[in-house]
Amino acid sequence: MSNEVRLAFAHPQERAEATSGHDPLDRISLRDHIAEVEIGAFQAERGTTQRICFNVVVEVQPLTGDVDDDVDRILSYDRVTEAIAHELAAERLNLLETLAERIAERILLEPQAIRVFVRIEKLDRGPGALGVEIVRARRANPPKRPLPDEAPHPRVVYLSNPAISDPALSRVIDTLQATGTPLIFCVGAPDQPGPTADAPLAQRRIDLLAIEQNGWVLAGRDHRCVVVETRTELDWAMKNGQICVWAPSKIVLDAVEGPASQPRDAVGLAAWFAGQLTASELLVIGETPPTEAPVPLRAFAGAAELL
Repeated sequence: MSNEVRLAFAHPQERAEATSGHDPLDRISLRDHIAEVEIGAFQAERGTTQRICFNVVVEVQPLTGDVDDDVDRILSYDRVTEAIAHELAAERLNLLETLAERIAERILLEPQAIRVFVRIEKLDRGPGALGVEIVRARRANPPKRPLPDEAPHPRVVYLSNPAISDPALSRVIDTLQATGTPLIFCVGAPDQPGPTADAPLAQRRIDLLAIEQNGWVLAGRDHRCVVVETRTELDWAMKNGQICVWAPSKIVLDAVEGPASQPRDAVGLAAWFAGQLTASELLVIGETPPTEAPVPLRAFAGAAELL
């Protein structure tokens, strides 16, 4: 542990002695903030929560003049806890390192924040606390976060198995691509029966993998279709005109609030996914549409109806 990180969490007297002769920054801190979180890369950490302890110290520029007891002039402690809550709710993560980076980045968006120390520890993974500590400083030109209205709003298209095998598929893709709206295809499982498992979680994995196998079938029918599984890949593809076929396992399993639909309800799963992306619309081709959807919905009996 570096001396600076150690001092960040040390007793104030020790910090004061270490910084004598300098122009120290003021600090606000959040200590021993515990949350129940589902996080971790191991299979045993999926589907269950564990206690995570957060310690955060934020260095801020000392105020000039009287504070006047005005909360708007200081960095509120609530902004620190809100940064933690926001990143925990954004998506399920595997690594404490990723979570620490995102919390630090969000705190450094606050105009008063100069530097931040973040310590995160798992309390239930062993006899002691297992964790990570990072220190990050404000950059001269921090990356611009996309505003919600700057995010792409794709068209999500569910294709039934007859639609995938339809000889007119390439012409349908031509028609959809011509609108210029980012295009993401969703599919269900193949028609052939797949393996079954007694454990529901195991069956869920099997069903998600079956969908992904069928996604590769679709990608093999038209070279423009690329199978993607992460939100990062999807964001890049939507901004660069690439047609995607959604492989659902990672996004579904990592979701903080996952879909109510089981993978065998592939149309319902596609509707949930369209809502996660704030899609411009959901098109369902060759399958019974869901009774309700979080985005505008259109249904077609077959691929030829789009031509």
